[in-house]
Amino acid sequence: MNTLEIRPELRIQLDHLAAESHRSEGDLANEAVALYLAQQRRITARIQEGLAQAMRGEFVSDEEMEVFFARYTEPKV
Repeated sequence: MNTLEIRPELRIQLDHLAAESHRSEGDLANEAVALYLAQQRRITARIQEGLAQAMRGEFVSDEEMEVFFARYTEPKV
């Protein structure tokens, strides 16, 4: 049987949530691990696709990058 060590501060939160939601700690922990693993798989797939695009020489243009940074950065005052 495998065991998973949970830090004490997380254990307290898990116990409280289990009591509040009327679910077992095991169910909540399994759900949390499943969600985390799915998120990591999505991130890894996106990184791999980006690397494959780069290997194929598919890059965005300078103009596209300028638009991107203009949209997501603070204007300089």
